[in-house]
Amino acid sequence: MKQPTPIAVMLSGGGRTLVNLLENIDAGRLHARVVLVIASKECGGAERARERGIPTRVMPGEIPAEMLRRVLLESGAAWVVLAGYLKKVSIPKEFAGRVVNIHPALLPAFGGAGMYGMRVHEAVVRAGVRVTGATVHLCDDEYDRGPIVEQEAVRIEPGDSPADVAGKVFAAECRVYPRALAALFAKE
Repeated sequence: MKQPTPIAVMLSGGGRTLVNLLENIDAGRLHARVVLVIASKECGGAERARERGIPTRVMPGEIPAEMLRRVLLESGAAWVVLAGYLKKVSIPKEFAGRVVNIHPALLPAFGGAGMYGMRVHEAVVRAGVRVTGATVHLCDDEYDRGPIVEQEAVRIEPGDSPADVAGKVFAAECRVYPRALAALFAKE
């Protein structure tokens, strides 16, 4: 049987997406193994990774491509999975086409620099759209511009607050991210 795909997860916050990925790995829905967590600061996600025995590095600021390359290659990671990582990633050439992100809207709408977390949901509600969702995409050198792998739409009801939208979108993220990653890794 094929070995689980070794992945590095990069995060900046509480680690909810990391936990979701680990639950999907444990349940056998995602054939992967988290070999490294890189956190942009000390945060709940770094602590959760350490609690699971996952090698964890705190690397503040924008990581130079060569430094990131070295860290990733040392870990044995084949893919990089962004899980609420809020710094720009300088993608090493060995990982071109192998860095995946989840965005809390249906790209290309509501994407770009500064569009993350609650800012996205507030913009969605202000715009009055009736459908939003989550987008899994490959990363390139621009924020939220890489090729789309998969999207899942959610309906916005009249009166939904940004917090309501955030809850619906995160539920969609929990479904679509592991599914999209499994499809990407199965092509190997």
